[in-house]
Amino acid sequence: MRKSKKNIYYKNGFGLIEVVVAVSIISSSILFVMFVAQLSQRVIGDGVSRLQAAFLAEEGIEAVKIIRDESWQSGIDSLQAGLNYYLDFNGSVWKATSSPVYVDNIFERIFTIENVGRDANDDIIGSGGINDPDTKKIVVSVSWRGRNGTTTESMSTYITNLFSN
Repeated sequence: MRKSKKNIYYKNGFGLIEVVVAVSIISSSILFVMFVAQLSQRVIGDGVSRLQAAFLAEEGIEAVKIIRDESWQSGIDSLQAGLNYYLDFNGSVWKATSSPVYVDNIFERIFTIENVGRDANDDIIGSGGINDPDTKKIVVSVSWRGRNGTTTESMSTYITNLFSN
């Protein structure tokens, strides 16, 4: 009889170890799934902000083109190269301003104008050359504060005095 009691005792103890191992595996799995879900929410949130910033930068390029179309002289040529400007839409007209404007109280959209130089073949060059007063480089940057600090998305293009106005 002693032999059978020992076997029963060991079998009961082994069952308890199985339960502890099973609970720890299930708990670890649940924690891992929660971690992955939280991480995916962060990635999705950052992706949405980046997408919004890209659209805002593209809208900024188009807004500068609208300002150019209205009047090159008063809209583009009057702005000083190298300074930061903001885009303000009053419901019907875009205008450049030096006062900060935030989109949705989150995104800061800045644009700068750079002079363009051309070489002897009339090709645009990075620096130097002959200044082309009828061509400007536009850089639009959209910044926002995220979980890991400030993030910036930028786009650039060239515009010309298309309508000689």
